[in-house]
Amino acid sequence: MRSRLAARSTRLVLAAAAVTALAATTTACSADDGANTGSAAASSSVASAGSDNASTAKSGSNGSDSNSSGSTIKTASDDGGKSGYGQSCGTNDLDFTVTWESGVGGYYLVAAKAKPGITCYLDVNTPTVSFGSDADGVASPVGQGGEDPIQLTGSAVAYTGIDAKTTVTDGGTEFGNVIIALTEEDPNPAELELPDMATVDKPIVTNWSTDSAETIPVIV
Repeated sequence: MRSRLAARSTRLVLAAAAVTALAATTTACSADDGANTGSAAASSSVASAGSDNASTAKSGSNGSDSNSSGSTIKTASDDGGKSGYGQSCGTNDLDFTVTWESGVGGYYLVAAKAKPGITCYLDVNTPTVSFGSDADGVASPVGQGGEDPIQLTGSAVAYTGIDAKTTVTDGGTEFGNVIIALTEEDPNPAELELPDMATVDKPIVTNWSTDSAETIPVIV
């Protein structure tokens, strides 16, 4: 690139010199007119060369889209609208399913998966679970299972088990839905429809686990 610029500059200087010499020997114009004409032509040629050189240099310096530090800037579209990977899961980041499991007297198994395009972590080990809005319907944690934190993305699944009725006496309140949140302060809890009506009396809930066998709720 430098050799081509040098050759181009040399040709422009020679051309300017030729114009000046021609103007000096022309009899149709005065000496002053010839000098002025030659000077203007030379100035125009040199200005053109400078413009071409600046344009070429600018083109070479802008040939790469990477920034000076070589880092990659992450945009919101990289992670499905979220601010970035490694964030804590919110309840509205996940899709939930509830099934009835008949083992150990019967319990509800909740499976949670990240919505498409989302990668997040279950930082709080135990979900907040309740039947209705009364304190009597809030499930007590029993500490089973437990992996902290659990990454949810793609096909990864986390499980928690809920036993709606732990008492052996008759009675209880029936509910057709269960409310689940990832933290007590979560502003967007999910209300899940149960496969059948549940009789609720002193409910319990396990920790999250990637192994559903670890989330069979029992009172220890």
